[in-house]
Amino acid sequence: MSYLPAEPPAFFHRGPSPAARLVFFGVFSIALLFLDTRYRYLEQIRQAVAVVIYPLQRAAAVPGELVAGIGEHFASKKALTAENEALKRRLVEQGAATQAFATTQQANERLKALLDIRTSFSGNAIAVEVLYTGRDPFSQRVFIDKGSEAGVTAGSAVVDADGVVGQVTRLYPYMAEVTLVTDKDHVIPVRIERSGVRAVMAGTGAGGAPELRFMSPSADVQVGDLLVTSGLDGTYPPGLAVAKVATLQRDTGQMFAQITLAPVAGVDRSDQLLVLGRGAGLPPRPEPVIESDTPKKGGKSRQRRGG
Repeated sequence: MSYLPAEPPAFFHRGPSPAARLVFFGVFSIALLFLDTRYRYLEQIRQAVAVVIYPLQRAAAVPGELVAGIGEHFASKKALTAENEALKRRLVEQGAATQAFATTQQANERLKALLDIRTSFSGNAIAVEVLYTGRDPFSQRVFIDKGSEAGVTAGSAVVDADGVVGQVTRLYPYMAEVTLVTDKDHVIPVRIERSGVRAVMAGTGAGGAPELRFMSPSADVQVGDLLVTSGLDGTYPPGLAVAKVATLQRDTGQMFAQITLAPVAGVDRSDQLLVLGRGAGLPPRPEPVIESDTPKKGGKSRQRRGG
């Protein structure tokens, strides 16, 4: 009794083997990753794809926004009912004038702080709104609703009414990516407002508090000190509030002190932000002075003769 062969006849063998295909596409993928990381050859393609899929992203977000809006409507209605009952009891106990004044004053203070920041930069600040947070759990990023078409530029500082939130690190035509100050790859030159000591604040990623790195154990720093931008990097205008010193450990066995910080801005809760233009609030850089060698040589010869 004859059996059919397990292998297909040679007539059906076409093209390279599966192993060769795997090796080829693997090497091709690695080459694309290297070129994109090192030379950013695929940035134009990424920009074009972002423009094409932007309407699809917005369309995909519409059902979720509608459901969230409906849920928020009923939840807010229930919350407002409960809040109204509580306010009525408080009005009887404390009086309507006191409660109205406290609520209005708090709202006015926050709006005034945001308006003051925008006014201080002579129109270079762009008001934006947070769309959603990044999907990568190991990075601290948010996406805002304005991009290059609205005048947002890469590298711009992003703030809220309380202080620095982050920096624009990737730009699209109709949106932008903002890396928060708590991200592990984000570093800001700062100074201690009380003592004027300059330092470097670095994020530690999700779940961790930012750190004040490379500080000597004998440095003039205390728990509760406010850190503001020094302006030395040319990105963040000087004097913006960044964080406060939360913990301080001066271990003589270590080269540097261990200092953790608490951001003063609402990096995880602020929805309304301001994007500051590059160089806003900074004086122009001086032009480099090019000196010729001839006067120097002449000057040296005259000095030698005079001597």
